[in-house]
Amino acid sequence: MGYEHHTTGGKAHRATARRARRLTLALLLALVVLAQMLPGWGEAYARNVYPLVAAPLSTLSGAVPFAVGDVFIALSIAGLLAYPFHARLGRKHRPWRHIASRMAEYLLWTYTWFYAAWGLNYSQADFCHRTGIAPAAYQPDTFERFARRYVDSLNAAYRPDFPAVPDSVLCREVVQGYRHLSPTLGIHAPFTEHPRVKPMLFSRLASMVGVSGSMGPFFCEFTVNADVPPEEYPATYAHELAHQLGIAVEAEANFYAYLVCVRSSQPAVRFSGYFSMLPHVLGNARRLLPQAGYDSLRTTVRPEVAALSLRLSRYWQSRYSPFVGSIQDKLYDLYLRGNKISNGQRNYSEAVGLLIALEESGLRVP
Repeated sequence: MGYEHHTTGGKAHRATARRARRLTLALLLALVVLAQMLPGWGEAYARNVYPLVAAPLSTLSGAVPFAVGDVFIALSIAGLLAYPFHARLGRKHRPWRHIASRMAEYLLWTYTWFYAAWGLNYSQADFCHRTGIAPAAYQPDTFERFARRYVDSLNAAYRPDFPAVPDSVLCREVVQGYRHLSPTLGIHAPFTEHPRVKPMLFSRLASMVGVSGSMGPFFCEFTVNADVPPEEYPATYAHELAHQLGIAVEAEANFYAYLVCVRSSQPAVRFSGYFSMLPHVLGNARRLLPQAGYDSLRTTVRPEVAALSLRLSRYWQSRYSPFVGSIQDKLYDLYLRGNKISNGQRNYSEAVGLLIALEESGLRVP
């Protein structure tokens, strides 16, 4: 009788704990869904809640030398693949309904954690609403004037031999840059003076799909592909730090990274910022300008810069897998569209429009 009572009590306790856990999940999931649906909730999260979540998470994950989020994702995928076999063929021989229920619950917890820790930044107001800067209409003549000034600055920023930028110096320059931008351009200041960038755990795979960096939303950490060459590293670092500061939209992250880098006191950082915008400027030029205008703009790019661009394009192409990359492109495009980025991966190039809008606004940026 005593053993039976103990067993019955244990089952009742587990059932109560399970109900409490699922009720908590349901409440958190409801808040996440409401924050994505109701006007103002996403903005309130991004402005007021996210810093309270991100600061401690990034501090904790920053104490670990490897990308905790990469490990978490890899173990989660492995666990989800292995669990049905373990649960079905193991000693307890769980029914399929139980297996499906446990897996669905885990996925819902992961979904909730993703959005509560970072993903709700997709639901904040866009750059123009946060700053009061009017969107720029894409006019060919306006764009061409901007593009030619940009190419002049890019050419002037080039040096034959850039000295390597120590990590501590790059960190200082980028953090200082974001602190200057924060009061006027709708981005949080860095949560710490020494944000820790980590190499991607699966850099080789990232290169196969053309990914140079990532934001780890589960632990608010950011990573850079170990294959990123020195010319691209500062801008990639600044781009991923923008994501850690709550910027979810890729065009906005490109925009902020560009502004931070081109204002740096370090020549190599400045050039990296200008160079990061080159494919976006030329891509827009091909779309907006007549062929003669595009050819004229392209030929004004300094030969050494054009040669560097070609060399790095071949460098990444040698590491890219068309098959794996095409799968990743489709999945990531769906992911962006599912998070209200209606243009999918084309959003990366819209940073040019933000730069033109800022220029036309007359706003003075430190």
